[in-house]
Amino acid sequence: MRMRKKKHLEERLKNVSEYLFISDIEDRNFNTAVKAPEYIDFDGWFDRTAPYMLEIGCGKGGFAVEYARRNPDINLIAVEKDANVIVAACEKAKAEEIKNLRFLKCSAEYLPKYIKPHTVERIFLNFSCPFPKNKYASHRLTHPKFLKIYREIMKTGAEIHQKTDNMGLFEFSVESLSGGGFALKNVSLDLHNSGFEGNIETEYEHKFASVGLPIYRLEAYIPIIKEE
Repeated sequence: MRMRKKKHLEERLKNVSEYLFISDIEDRNFNTAVKAPEYIDFDGWFDRTAPYMLEIGCGKGGFAVEYARRNPDINLIAVEKDANVIVAACEKAKAEEIKNLRFLKCSAEYLPKYIKPHTVERIFLNFSCPFPKNKYASHRLTHPKFLKIYREIMKTGAEIHQKTDNMGLFEFSVESLSGGGFALKNVSLDLHNSGFEGNIETEYEHKFASVGLPIYRLEAYIPIIKEE
């Protein structure tokens, strides 16, 4: 069921325009749309050059705002396709004057249209929709079609950090990442009881963990093969 459009949405989006880039693509076929890139000048938008990190599916921005606050030396781009949701995230960042955070409203399939190859040093996938039915597996953000996109925009040595409460999605991700040439590290089947330091809870994470559900986490990267 589609979310009802919020009152005064257009006005609210306009009020956070300095934080937000809204994709307006006429070509609904992402395979052809990305062949006509419209790269965003992120250095100009942030008014500085710094390591770029990307959160895909940022929701209301709790993680993005806190991560950017704790890491002032990086630039974070938070992606969300729903205008009703991303507007709240932008408002939060603006209210708290988070300078190293920007938002991109688009679906993940279109990221190569806006982000130059080999730009991103870390990708966060926090509590993505699991799409539990197999017929919707291609919508999962760790499906091979998305991994191909990530590899295109990731820098050498970049990492993907995933958290989820869904064991099925986690198992799918491990298999998909491993089969796609990624190596895994810091894998946890119960993050909150693992001793991991520096975790930033998302809204969903707090909800799930508070009722005793385990949180699954992994880090994935492309191994660098050194020539002898």
